[in-house]
Amino acid sequence: MIRPLVALTVAVLAALPAGAAERVVSLGGAVTEIVAALGEADRLVGRDTTSSWPEAVTALPDLGYVRGLSAEGVLSVAPDLILAEEGAGPPEAVDLLKSAALPFVEVPDGYDREAVVAKIETVADALGVPEKGALLAADVGRALDAAVAQAAEGPARRVLFVLSVQGGRLLAGGRDTAADGIIRLAGGVNAVTGFEGYKPLTDEAVTRAAPDVILMMSRAGAEDLAAEVLALPAVRTTPAAARGALVSMDGLYLLGFGPRTAQAVRDLAAALDRAGS
Repeated sequence: MIRPLVALTVAVLAALPAGAAERVVSLGGAVTEIVAALGEADRLVGRDTTSSWPEAVTALPDLGYVRGLSAEGVLSVAPDLILAEEGAGPPEAVDLLKSAALPFVEVPDGYDREAVVAKIETVADALGVPEKGALLAADVGRALDAAVAQAAEGPARRVLFVLSVQGGRLLAGGRDTAADGIIRLAGGVNAVTGFEGYKPLTDEAVTRAAPDVILMMSRAGAEDLAAEVLALPAVRTTPAAARGALVSMDGLYLLGFGPRTAQAVRDLAAALDRAGS
């Protein structure tokens, strides 16, 4: 049953053509970055918690974590277009939003050059500015090509991406993850490819992975977590621990696969080169 606030909002909102949308909600950090890069940020009336760049968007109403949304919260800002990254949730909230009388556009995910370009084109089409989208996609594509080519000239470091530590075990990024994608673009080699997604590693698996560098997201308490990771018995067996080679970068910048990804590739490649030397 549709709850009262949702029912009221659905009743009063007319479904406008996407290109005419003036009140846009953006759900997903990379999606919001693309809206801003297209010069359309003034149409935003709400964003999710992961949308933290450019800084100006943080003044918008925070509608919750992109995978923990409530339909009432999103509809409370009276949008006439919702842009949501693939994987936004929970499913029941997304289903309710899709049933509302307004356009809901799902922006495809992915972890390579083509995925970034597709995101830009999808967002631009939804906003009714395909020409701007074509220009931005071409610029970002060229920048990515150049960054990847430059990164390929350096040594291919073995990189272990650590999402978190759970009970003394590393939660690491395997195949088909944003971590795997950015490592490869930056000329590195993912040290764990025997599984998809993010999974905990046994001590034996950490030793076998033999990373040259450990990669993490920067966050509150990151220095303490980095010290904890390097001090783990299994990690101490690795070349990364022997060098103290640990790199941390902002999560959205590193893993967002949006307009800033080319620069993220350059920065990561340089950081891996320094840390692995």
